[in-house]
Amino acid sequence: MSNDLLKRRRPVLFTAIAATVATGVAAYSYARRKLQAPLATVAHVDLHKYAGLWYEVARLPTRYEKGCQHVTAHYKLQPDGKVKVLNTCHKNGLEGPVETATGTARVVDPVTNAKLKVSFFWPFEGDYWILELDHADYRYALVGEPSRKSLWILSRTPHLERSIRDRLVAYGRGLGFPVEKLVYTPQPIEEAGA
Repeated sequence: MSNDLLKRRRPVLFTAIAATVATGVAAYSYARRKLQAPLATVAHVDLHKYAGLWYEVARLPTRYEKGCQHVTAHYKLQPDGKVKVLNTCHKNGLEGPVETATGTARVVDPVTNAKLKVSFFWPFEGDYWILELDHADYRYALVGEPSRKSLWILSRTPHLERSIRDRLVAYGRGLGFPVEKLVYTPQPIEEAGA
C-alpha cells in the first residue's frame, strides 16, 4: 500500500474507530442503566405535612452546592398545587455569606405525590423523588433521582440521630446510590430550649 493511500485513509480509519468507541460507550451506559432496578418512592406524601423548613444532613456532591454549609430548604404549598422552594446556603462557613435560590416544584405522580419536578431556571427541571420518609411526624426524608447522581438526607432539625442517618445511608446504598461519596453538611449547634 502506498504512503499516499494510507494518508488518505487515515481520517476514515480514525472516524471509524471513534464511532466504534462511541457506540460501545453508549451501549455500556444503556446496559448499566438497565441493570439498576427502577427507583422506588414512598407510597404517599402529604404535601401539607411535607411543607416547611428542612435542614440538609448530607448530600452527594453537586456543582451548585460547592462550599455550602448550613444548608436549608423551605417548601411552601401554593393554592395551585405547586410547591414554592427556597434553598439557602452559607458559603464556606456556618456564618458565611448567604446564597439563596428560589424555584418551583410540581407533582408529576399525583397518586403518591412522591415524584416532583423542580425548576430554578425555566425551562430546566430536575427530578425530586421522595425515597424514604418518617410518615408519623415527617421528621426526616431521603430524596434522590433515577440516575442516582443526586441524593439528599433531610431533617426538620439541624442534626439527625446517628442511627436514623445510618439507616438512611444504608437504604440509599441498597438503591444503588454511591453513598461513599456523601458530603455531611455542617449545621449550627441547636441552642438549649430551641
